[in-house]
Amino acid sequence: MFLLFFLVSWLTLPDVTAKEHKVFPQDNLQQRLDLTVDGDVLLLAPGTYTGNFVISRAIRLSGAAGAVIDGGGQGNAITIKSSGVTIENLSIINWGDDLTAQNAGIYSDKATDNLVIRNNKLRGDGFGMWLQKSQHLKVLNNTVEGNIAIRSADRGNGIQLSSIKHAEVRGNTIFHTRDGLYIISSQENLIDGNTMHDLRYGVHYMYSHSNKVVNNLAYRTRAGYALMSSRNLKVLGNTSRDSEDYGFLMNFITSSFIQNNVIEKVWTKPENKVLGRDGKGLFVYNSAYNTISGNKVESAEIGIHLTAGSENTQVYGNSFIDNPTQVKYVSNKKQEWSLDGKGNFWSNYLGWDMNGDNIGDTIFEPNDGIDKLIWQYPEMKILMDSPAVLILRWVQRQFPVLKPPGIKDSFPLMLPPVPDNGSDRVTSSATASPQLTAGIRK
Repeated sequence: MFLLFFLVSWLTLPDVTAKEHKVFPQDNLQQRLDLTVDGDVLLLAPGTYTGNFVISRAIRLSGAAGAVIDGGGQGNAITIKSSGVTIENLSIINWGDDLTAQNAGIYSDKATDNLVIRNNKLRGDGFGMWLQKSQHLKVLNNTVEGNIAIRSADRGNGIQLSSIKHAEVRGNTIFHTRDGLYIISSQENLIDGNTMHDLRYGVHYMYSHSNKVVNNLAYRTRAGYALMSSRNLKVLGNTSRDSEDYGFLMNFITSSFIQNNVIEKVWTKPENKVLGRDGKGLFVYNSAYNTISGNKVESAEIGIHLTAGSENTQVYGNSFIDNPTQVKYVSNKKQEWSLDGKGNFWSNYLGWDMNGDNIGDTIFEPNDGIDKLIWQYPEMKILMDSPAVLILRWVQRQFPVLKPPGIKDSFPLMLPPVPDNGSDRVTSSATASPQLTAGIRK
């Protein structure tokens, strides 16, 4: 028994050889990294450390104010090859710009666990962070800045997660890269409270499942949130404003919740305007079996555009405010946009509410056959106010049998709804956790 107690005690003791080391700019940093043992802490004094550094031990690399890692214009500034690494409080600059080689300020492509990257400032041409095959990873409160002098398509993404599980990406600020957060083939991650601006896409998802995207802000982008080829996403309490093409782009998204988000001012710039290109608050393409509720879409050229088989989706409790075209729906099937007697708020609804229950007494149908003709033949817009078109609209109203299938809201709301805080119906479906409920706006 004594021997067993001794062995257990010995195995649980901390590594007494682990130490804290101070490093100065005149030192050989790579040599000092190679001499570390697991658990060591390297404290970098102020100054510039030029090179492409490799971390092969479970250490903490921390910088004092003014400590700069300079990648020398090539390769990766820091490459991680071990689990249990922490990188913090550093300024990282001037790594390589070869996107094919995946040049990054911080790079990891090994199967690692428990990486922590926090409170760093990165500025360079390639990827800010390329993180692959890791689990239980934390990326917290970093700033990533790209090079605005490079064409957007030739810049790297700010933070790229590839084949990642159980990551927490929180409180980061990303701008002037290609995409802010690019997540591919990654599961069960939390993207929370990040700010992304002056990018192509703020958050870009590909082939990723069971992720939570909560309380993020994207502005001055082409698309605030581009969600593609993924399922079981919980996208809650985010904001997108001042996008050019899309607030939220959903392409082949299934079994997901898009709830309590705010989308404002999606408008194509005049110099980029071509026939058929309009800013869309929500663009839903080939996506089905989703819940879209509690969102506010305001001042977009098109509030919500559904096409290419985007059916079997619950749409209720949203507010569509001051969008010149509230709905563009290209399909031959009818859709009811209400649930349990609750529809959506439409700023252009002209019905009445005689019994004061905040539900309109007449059905709201945002589109008719003329709208569909104009979508098919945009050049018809010049005839919108012609007598012939006005007569056709009147005929459709008088003889509903002539009206083509489209969107119907049988219970339109008279006032914008207050975003819910997670009803039993939503909570049970979304498998709420503390992180999830924190992302639903009160």
